[in-house]
Amino acid sequence: MTKILNMQNISKSYYMGEEEIEVLHNVNLTVSTGDFLALLGPSGSGKSTMMNIIGCLDVASSGKYLLSGHDIDELDEFELAKVRNKEVGFVFQSFQLLPRMTAMQNVELPLIYTGLSSSERKKRAQSILERIGLADKMKNLPTQLSGGQQQRVAIARALVTEPTILLADEPTGALDQKTGAQVMELFEELNRDGRTIIMITHDENIARHARRVVNILDGFLTEKEVI
Repeated sequence: MTKILNMQNISKSYYMGEEEIEVLHNVNLTVSTGDFLALLGPSGSGKSTMMNIIGCLDVASSGKYLLSGHDIDELDEFELAKVRNKEVGFVFQSFQLLPRMTAMQNVELPLIYTGLSSSERKKRAQSILERIGLADKMKNLPTQLSGGQQQRVAIARALVTEPTILLADEPTGALDQKTGAQVMELFEELNRDGRTIIMITHDENIARHARRVVNILDGFLTEKEVI
């Protein structure tokens, strides 16, 4: 398997007034193609900061981060945005679908910035919605979909650009237990098909669906189990 993510001695600090607060402490992490990794930790553990750095939404204070051969520390804002859009597909807890757009239009949206023709965008959006079991919901607005269906649309939107990594932040947090289990089954199926997934969660039961579980507490990482 090819190593696609490599973090070496990553630290992150913020300032509150004159006080420096270190959120991450010399973090080391590698992810290879086909991995399904859960980053497990309670609120305030540093997992959101980790997610932002992994997803190129923020940069480390020190250390080295390589993503698909890109040295993230050496990129300017424009280059960082290009890498983020190409390499990472985001799935959020709150779905973040545009309410006045249909499921198809929400999934198409990231493709507008790729230069694809309208017909090609529709073809790709339709294909991914069919793939995740929403062929009959393409024309529905988010308000006409259940929570689980909305999250599936959000997953389709994240996948439609064919990113290197699917990065999911508490993907079942807004769902009931049964619906959350169905979403996790979809993640497992996508991973079996070769999709690389990094999932941020506070829930041990959700984390058990991953192949690897990395614990984060007070900004320190420990990998205690392989599933």
